[in-house]
Amino acid sequence: MLLATAASWSPAFRPLLVSCNDTGHMSSLRPPAPSLLSIFSSHSRVGNKKNGNNPMYEYAIAWEWLSFAVRWLHVVTAVAWIGSSFYFIALDLGLVKRPHLPPGAYGEEWQVHGGGFYHIQKYLVAPAQMPEHLTWFKYESYFTWLSGFLLLCIVYYGGADLFLVDRSVMELENWQAICLSLASLSIGWLFYDQLCKSKLGNNTWGLMILLYILLVLMAWGYTQVFTGRAAFLHLGAFTATIMSANVFFIIIPNQKIVVADLIAGRTPDAKYGRIAKQRSLHNNYLVLPVIFFMLSNHYPLAFATHFNWVIASLVFLMGVTIRHWFNTTHARKGKPTWTWLVTVILFILIIWLSTVPKLLTGETETALSPVSQKFASNAHFEAARDVVMARCSMCHAAEPVWDGVPFTPKSVKLETDAEIASHAREIYIQAGRSHAMPPGNITDLTPDERKLLVAWYESAIASQ
Repeated sequence: MLLATAASWSPAFRPLLVSCNDTGHMSSLRPPAPSLLSIFSSHSRVGNKKNGNNPMYEYAIAWEWLSFAVRWLHVVTAVAWIGSSFYFIALDLGLVKRPHLPPGAYGEEWQVHGGGFYHIQKYLVAPAQMPEHLTWFKYESYFTWLSGFLLLCIVYYGGADLFLVDRSVMELENWQAICLSLASLSIGWLFYDQLCKSKLGNNTWGLMILLYILLVLMAWGYTQVFTGRAAFLHLGAFTATIMSANVFFIIIPNQKIVVADLIAGRTPDAKYGRIAKQRSLHNNYLVLPVIFFMLSNHYPLAFATHFNWVIASLVFLMGVTIRHWFNTTHARKGKPTWTWLVTVILFILIIWLSTVPKLLTGETETALSPVSQKFASNAHFEAARDVVMARCSMCHAAEPVWDGVPFTPKSVKLETDAEIASHAREIYIQAGRSHAMPPGNITDLTPDERKLLVAWYESAIASQ
């Protein structure tokens, strides 16, 4: 099968020597070196300036490292926020009322950690006097959102052609897609906030059902506008914006009002604590789905299938069932093991939804963006395409032929000119400037071929 495929490649690449073992693996792939000489000689002239090489293609390397740095920051701040959030939820639910508690104290908890004992008391409103030192838990939330938004700008706004806009879903210019993204994040919070402040907000669980309906509508809406990857990322950002805005606009300001009343000698109003606790409860049930959506860009079976919005809707339900078990356990009200059964059933349903669309849907050809057209029309494209077809397409195909690869890795297909041109930057980073691909160099991508991929990308960039 692979021999037949190789024979169908362009004439410039047919001299490749291909041998297959009994299992169909490519055991040796070696291109004719002379055909690359002219490319390398022309590459040495690409982008030359009077004072040195054109730095435009180095921008891709710097951008990649910037993305890595911001992603690292985002993960660190998210760990801090989620960790403190989980801790205080468990602490709050585990409080015990005892007769000896001081006036105004709701409950206490004894804990042991790090070789010492901790005695913690909670006041529903406030203590009689303002403590000398008060620790605020807010910056974890702020910096998680800020770093996440910066990462959204770097990856999805900066790479809108590839990661944000899918012209087979909706014909959008990059700036239009970015505006829709920004508007959805801000308008979503405003709608949710007004919903909480309405009379409906007096019913906590009824409000959560309405919030779930809103999230399902957003899941469907995002998949009708953006790429599947961007849709899941935006659903996570939409939810995280609600959570962080709850902290910034509601929880912390309400706590500051209570502190100001204590300093002024006034008795704080208990309503501020009730409002903050309701928003904190919402955050508690939303955090696990947000983590799922932030990780989902590594798993195309989640975001790149026909029923991706249904999958997203079920993820929110799994977040509720998992947190319900922990919340009930921390509150010492038993262990509702039925929640794990429901979670497993939901997850199996998600797995089924990720595979069944192959029987129900087809695929359409997506038009090339202006940027991708630059790579497709470049003088080195034909030779670079042949390298990609020889070294990458056996896995990066609609139906991979490499043993042990049942699905297209990361949903990145490299079988057509349009697909290869659209992923030029990723090919350049993963297989040209680094040796990340192929994994373990399993298809024997040679140093000369890597230089060819670099020459293709850099010459196309230099011509823009």
